Amino acid sequence: MSASIFPPSGSFEWDPDKDRVNQAKHGVSFADAEGAFLDQRRVLHEDVRHSSSTETRYFCFGMHGGAVLTVRFTYRDGLIRIFGAGYWTKGRHIYEQANQIHQRAHRSHEDH
Repeated sequence: MSASIFPPSGSFEWDPDKDRVNQAKHGVSFADAEGAFLDQRRVLHEDVRHSSSTETRYFCFGMHGGAVLTVRFTYRDGLIRIFGAGYWTKGRHIYEQANQIHQRAHRSHEDH
């Protein structure tokens, strides 16, 4: 899946009840979770563990609100359907590795 292909802004949907539960549990609204998709360096991965033969699920790891936000979603009827979001350490590590954040910082430190 290409990281640059996803429905235009405003093409998101979610279950309002799941949104409320997510906000209570993780402190992130699904409306705010849309922001992770705007990060040009976002990383998209298939969620093999939660995908099924009828629906493929994905993770979006993107910088939002000063930290890496992990969003769990699927494509449904041409829309991104969000069903989970939070600021999780594993997502930050995947984002940093994909964008070589630590390697750049480490090299620049050695150059001085």
